[in-house]
Amino acid sequence: MIHAIFSFLTIRRREAEWIDQPDADPVLLRKSLAYIRRINTFLGYTRATLAHLEEFSRDWKSAETIRIVDLATGSADIPRAILRWAARRGFDVRVVGVDLHPRIAMVAARENPDPRLNIVRADVLELPFADGSFDYAITNMFLHHLDEQQVVRVLQEMDRVASRGIIAADLVRTRRAYAWIVLFTLWANPMVKHDARASVAQAFTRREVLALRDRAGLQWAEYRRHFGHRFVLAGRKPRRIDVVGKMIEAEPSIVGE
Repeated sequence: MIHAIFSFLTIRRREAEWIDQPDADPVLLRKSLAYIRRINTFLGYTRATLAHLEEFSRDWKSAETIRIVDLATGSADIPRAILRWAARRGFDVRVVGVDLHPRIAMVAARENPDPRLNIVRADVLELPFADGSFDYAITNMFLHHLDEQQVVRVLQEMDRVASRGIIAADLVRTRRAYAWIVLFTLWANPMVKHDARASVAQAFTRREVLALRDRAGLQWAEYRRHFGHRFVLAGRKPRRIDVVGKMIEAEPSIVGE
């Protein structure tokens, strides 16, 4: 019976999310972004990204400036969480948040301004940054908005602009995840309620994520499951080997502040 009810989840069911629409109701949009911020904190979604950065930070040098780009940054709650985490640990971190939606980019820029955070309105499929402009590229809850070829393109763009590693996090498509999200958003506003269901229905399975990762040429990125029906694809880029066999890493180019 349960399997029959959720049989539509056997394949991705693509559906436009209200929050992505250029003419989205600004009041609902702001409320929805606030709801997403609370969910990211309450369910540990932000902590999942920080855990991977904590692991990466073991290789950081004292007084080194770490540059991170966050694709489809939304209201930039995760970049701000990263900056708070970095300040507590004494790391010099700068983040550029990228989002194409004009209202969302405006909200991100105006919400708690921080000189270490810049918001850029741009298409993440064609990032306006040079190769290796950042140490790390991250994205959260974005890949399910895309078709398969676009996911491959985004992962390749992350690989291109990041000199040291990536973190890509999103939902997993399962029956349990769909039932859980329905219950969790029963009292949410209409935009959140609609988009939450659409998000799970068009999310990816583990097998699909790994196939897309391999198509993008990022076999070095490891797949991990996290609490809240979420996965993270993360890893350090393989180091280059020079002519004498010495392990070296490319230095990231400077991004204008």
